[in-house]
Amino acid sequence: MELLEIFKTLVKIPSPSMAEEAVAGKIVEILSNAGVNTRYDSYGNVYAEFDGGNTDKPALLLSAHMDVVGDDSPVNIVEKDGFIETDKKRTLGADDKAGVAAIIKLFLDMKAETEALQIGEKPLYGRVEAVFTRDEENSMTGIENVEFCALKPEYVLVLDSDKLGNFEISGAGYLKLTVSLKTPYGGHSGLDIADEKRLNAAKMLAEIVEKIPQGVYKKDETGIITSINLGSIIGGGVENALYQAVKANLKGADAVEFVAKNSMSNIINTSAFAHYSLRSSNIRAKDSLISEIEDIISVFNEKYKGRATAELEIEEHLPVFEKSDDDFLINTAQKAACSAGIKLNISSFHAGAETHIYANRKNARNQVFKPVLAGIANVFNMHSADEKIDIKSYKTGYEFLKAFLREI
Repeated sequence: MELLEIFKTLVKIPSPSMAEEAVAGKIVEILSNAGVNTRYDSYGNVYAEFDGGNTDKPALLLSAHMDVVGDDSPVNIVEKDGFIETDKKRTLGADDKAGVAAIIKLFLDMKAETEALQIGEKPLYGRVEAVFTRDEENSMTGIENVEFCALKPEYVLVLDSDKLGNFEISGAGYLKLTVSLKTPYGGHSGLDIADEKRLNAAKMLAEIVEKIPQGVYKKDETGIITSINLGSIIGGGVENALYQAVKANLKGADAVEFVAKNSMSNIINTSAFAHYSLRSSNIRAKDSLISEIEDIISVFNEKYKGRATAELEIEEHLPVFEKSDDDFLINTAQKAACSAGIKLNISSFHAGAETHIYANRKNARNQVFKPVLAGIANVFNMHSADEKIDIKSYKTGYEFLKAFLREI
C-alpha cells in the first residue's frame, strides 16, 4: 500500500476520542496482513514491533495518536490543488492520522526491504517499535495507560507536529494556579463602608494580581520557555446573578455579561479568586516563577494580617518536557533532513503533547525516554472543518522519516 492510500483509508474512519476501535482494528489488520507483530493493551492502545537485525543501530520508538477532533459523522474527503481535505462538513483528522499512516507505511517498507536483502548484505534497519494511542485530543488517558515498562527503545519520535521539518526538543508543562482571598468581615456597602476593618476581598485581590507577572516570563533562542496568563477573576456577590443566568438558560458570552452587570454591588465582598495558567518547558524557571508568586502572597498576608488572607493552590495538568542533554536525535535528524532536502526547525513548543508523558517515564531498561515532537507534513487549520494536508510536503516528510531510520 502507498502512503496516501493508507492515509485516505484511515481518515475515512471516524475516530473521536474514546471511540477509536474501528481505526485501531484497521491498523492491526494492515500490519498483521504484512506479517508485522501487533497487539492491543488492556486500554485499547495498539503496539507494533519490527527488528531489522542491525544491532549497531539503537532502538527507536515511533508514536502517534488514533483519535481526532470531531464526532462519528462520515468523513468525505476531497483531493484538489495539491491538498487532501474534507467537504467542509467536519474535520479531516490529519491530526494525527498523518503520523499513524506514515508509521504503518514505514513498517511495511522496512519489512519488504529487509526480506529483499541478499545473503551477506548488511541489514538496513535496527529495532523499531510503535505505539498508537487513544484519547490524546481529550484527556491523554491513552498515553497515560501505555505499558512503558514493555517498551525497549530509549529514543522516541512523536509524529504529531503540524509543519514539515519541525523538530521540537522541549515543551511546556501546564499548571493551573488559583489565588484565593478571604476577608473576615463583610457588610453593607452603605451602612458599613466607613469601617476600616471591613476590607473588600475583590479590591484586595487586585493588589495581588497587579504584582503577579503576566505574559512571557522567560524565553531563549528556541522560543518561549515560561509564561503565565490570568484566565479569570471572580469575586463578590455573583451568586444571585449566576442563579438568574442559569434560570434564564443564558450561555457563553451572554451569561458572562449578564453576571458582570447583575452581580450585587451593595455588599463588601469577603471572597475573591484569580485563576491562572502557567506553562514552562524548564523546571527551574517554573519553580522560580512559583516562588515569586508565593513571595508576593506572603508579603500580602503579613501586610494585612488578621484582616485578609490569600492562598495559592497549584494543580499540575501536564508535566514539563525538558530538553535532553543527549543530542543524538538532533544530530540524526540534521543528517536525515539534508538527505531529504528539507530545512530542520529545531525549537521548543509552548503547548502540550504526548512527549511530556514520555519524558517523565522509563522504559523496560529503566531508562528515561528521550522524546522529540516531529513534523512530517504541513497540516493547516487543524481541529476545524477547513483542515487540510499538503500532499507534496507529506511525501517529503515520509522520505525524511525513512532517511532518519537509515541514519540512526
